[in-house]
Amino acid sequence: MKSFQATGRTVEDAISAGLAENGLSISDVTVEILEEGSKGLFGLFGSRDAKVLLTVKENDTASNTFDLFKDSLSKPAARASQPLPQTEKPARQAQQERREKQPRRQDEKKAEKPREDQPQEEKQPAARAPRQRKPKEKKPQAQPVEQVREQEIAVRQVRNLTALENPEEGSPAFNAGQFLKELTRLMGLDITVSLALDEEGHVFATMEGDPQGILIGRRGETLDALQYLTSLKVNKGQENYIRVTIDSEGYRQKREDALIRLANRMANRARKTGRRVSMEPMNPYERRIFHSALQSAPGIATHSEGEEPNRHIVITPVKTEDNA
Repeated sequence: MKSFQATGRTVEDAISAGLAENGLSISDVTVEILEEGSKGLFGLFGSRDAKVLLTVKENDTASNTFDLFKDSLSKPAARASQPLPQTEKPARQAQQERREKQPRRQDEKKAEKPREDQPQEEKQPAARAPRQRKPKEKKPQAQPVEQVREQEIAVRQVRNLTALENPEEGSPAFNAGQFLKELTRLMGLDITVSLALDEEGHVFATMEGDPQGILIGRRGETLDALQYLTSLKVNKGQENYIRVTIDSEGYRQKREDALIRLANRMANRARKTGRRVSMEPMNPYERRIFHSALQSAPGIATHSEGEEPNRHIVITPVKTEDNA
């Protein structure tokens, strides 16, 4: 079993961080609480992070390739040592009986129809030809995974960002940077803000200088709130809506990578089992990443169910020309 530790401001934060970094869901692991953690003075000074131990379940598909390889070596060895001595005898006896019966059957056929030997020899190749057709066995099961990985790469390469060292005063990027600097200053944090634009003019702001994750919060809730407030500030008085994305200490990118890996793994599970897979509740930003990662994946379809804050994604296997 594979185990790893994770830390966070609370036990839930530590569990969420461990699952996100490894692309797992809560159903894939067992949780052991090592340290509860403490908030400290005003939740800022003298605080101690919670620590948990996450252990991947043995029979889950989240186990790494080393564990799978180890299991595949141990199980066949155990099986081979028990039933083989008992099954070899009846198999040999059956082969001997077949060998004894075959000559008799051939002699009887020759005695009954000796003149039809030559026509039968001409027809034998036509009868044996279908046995050589094995196109179904050559279908590789790994093709869907490769296609999903191609989609994963495509999702990551969609954004072509242009860094802005000195944005024009009064521009959306400038307003976003000034608003975040003032807001974090009032929170007592010394934050550096880096700004960038994509091809559509959407603003991307990255904050650095928050090692304790105060600006991220539980499951990114604080970061989402800052992003919402900044979006209101930037779009005030604008004719066209400008999307604002805020990241802190690379949390968004790490979470996005973890969501893409999780989407690929859950899509493969839906294909193999033929059953729909329901994910845990996600915010709109994470659901959009999840849907985008699987929008061109073969053999599955995704949709959202439920109401906020419990709205979640469901992966449903669908029939295609390849697997019909």
